Amino acid sequence: MAVQNKISSALRLVFIDGLGEDGLPVYKNKSIRNVKTDTDADQLYQIALAFAGLQERELNRIERKDSSDVQES
Repeated sequence: MAVQNKISSALRLVFIDGLGEDGLPVYKNKSIRNVKTDTDADQLYQIALAFAGLQERELNRIERKDSSDVQES
């Protein structure tokens, strides 16, 4: 049986940076790396809101990117 071990985690904030020529939103990303892998969703949400409050752009969404090592147990 295989096991999965989280090896890294990052938080990505996606902001709206205006409208393009086609009238669709243009997005800008800000990444925060080296997030503890055991950080829960509520903690990440609060951190993201704090960082978003320092930005001029409107926050569109918050993403978490995890990397894992999968190996035989």
